[in-house]
Amino acid sequence: MDLKDKLISSFMAFENTVDVNHPVHEVRSEAIKNFENLGFPSKKMEEWKYTSLKSLLKSDMSVFPKKESNLDYKDVKQYFIHEIESYKIVFIDGVYSSHLSETSHEGLDVCLMSAALSKPKYRLLIENYFNKIAVRDGLTSLNTAFSKEGAFINIPRGVVVEKPIQILHFSTGMESSLMTQPRNLIVVGENAHVQIIERHQSLTDNPTLTNSVTEIFANKRGIVDYYKIQNDKDAASLIDNTYISQQRNSHVSVHTFSLGGKLTRNNLQFFQKGEYLDSTLKGITITDKKQHVDHSTLVHHAQPNCESHQDYKGIYADKSTGVFNGRIVVEKEAQKTNGFQQSNNILLDDTATINAKPQLEIFADDVRCSHGCTIGQLDDEALLYLRSRGIPKKEATALLMFGFANNVLESVKIPELKQRITRLIADKLGVNLGFDL
Repeated sequence: MDLKDKLISSFMAFENTVDVNHPVHEVRSEAIKNFENLGFPSKKMEEWKYTSLKSLLKSDMSVFPKKESNLDYKDVKQYFIHEIESYKIVFIDGVYSSHLSETSHEGLDVCLMSAALSKPKYRLLIENYFNKIAVRDGLTSLNTAFSKEGAFINIPRGVVVEKPIQILHFSTGMESSLMTQPRNLIVVGENAHVQIIERHQSLTDNPTLTNSVTEIFANKRGIVDYYKIQNDKDAASLIDNTYISQQRNSHVSVHTFSLGGKLTRNNLQFFQKGEYLDSTLKGITITDKKQHVDHSTLVHHAQPNCESHQDYKGIYADKSTGVFNGRIVVEKEAQKTNGFQQSNNILLDDTATINAKPQLEIFADDVRCSHGCTIGQLDDEALLYLRSRGIPKKEATALLMFGFANNVLESVKIPELKQRITRLIADKLGVNLGFDL
C-alpha cells in the first residue's frame, strides 16, 4: 500500500478520535475527497517542476504515533529561544506536551486547535476563519482532512502581546518513520500586535515528513511578525504551507531561515484585502550536501495603495539545490501598488544548483513593480582584500556571506532571535566569528 492509499484508509480511524457531528468535520470529509482526487503533487505540475516528492513517498510512514514520549526539557532546551520570556506551545510527535508548554495568559487566547475545535466559546471564530484562505490543493487538503492539533492563537482587538510566542514541534524518532500534519490558526484583531517564532525539529536520524498548514488573519491595523527557523536533521523533510489574509493598514512580515533538512518546501501566500497595507517576505537559505530548499511565494494585490517587499538570499554548496518561484499578481483595481521582489543567490560549488523564476502579472496601469534575480559566486577581489588583512580564507569567506545576507538579518525585530540565527549561520558555515550581527 502506497502512502496515499494508507492515508485515505487511515481517515476512517481518525474519525473515531474526533466529533463527527461538529461542522468542521464536513470540511474534513470534503478535504479527504479532494486529496483522493488530486493526490500528491508531481513534477508534471508547473509549480512543482523542480521539486520531487517521490523519494519521500516511498517510505512506509506511520500516520499516528503509537508510542508516548517522556521527553524532558533538558532534551530540547537548546532549541528554545530561552534568552527571552515567551509563551510556548510544544508538540511531540504531533501531540501536545503540557509539561513543556507555557500558555498561561490574560487577555489573549494561546491554546490548541483541538480545544478551539471542540469548545463552544470558539465556535464563531472557527466558523469565520478556519479553512477560509487555505488553497484547496492536494497537500493542504490532506492537512485539512486530518486537522486536529496545532496552535490556536487569537489576539483580541487592541492587545499588544508583550512576549513572543514560540511554537515548537519535536519528532522523537520513536517511530521508524513518521508523518505529522500540524494545523495552526492565528487571528490578530484590530490594532493588535504579536510576534511568533516557529520551529520543526527532529531529535534523531529517523525519517520524518511534516505537512504543516498555517492560516494567519491580520485585521485592520494589525501587526504580525512571524519567524520560521528551519534547521533540521538530514533525514527530516518539511512542507510548510502558510496563507495570510490582510485587512486595511495591517503589516505582516514573514522571515524564513532555511539552514537544514533533507527537503524543505515553503508555500507562502499573501492575500491583500484592504488598502494601505504592507506585506514583507524575507528569507535566508544556506544548504550543502544534497539538501533541497524550495521557496514558492505569492502576493496577491487586490486593493489599491498597498506594498509588498520580497527579499531572498541563497547560498548553495556541494550538490544542494535551491528553488525560488516568486509570483506577484496585481489586479486591475490595485492601482498605486508598490511591489518589489528580489532573489540573490551564490553557488559555492559547480555541482550546486539554483532554479529561479520571478514572475509579475500586472493588470493595473498605475503601479511600481520590479523583480530581479542574480546568480553568481563570491567576489574574488573582496576575498583577496580580506585575506591581505590577515583574515584566513575560511573566515573571510564567511564574512562575505554574512555581508551578503545581512539586510535580511537586520530586519529581525527580536534581538535575541537575531543572535540565535547569527550563531546558526556561523555553525552552518563552520566558523566562529566571535560576534553577533
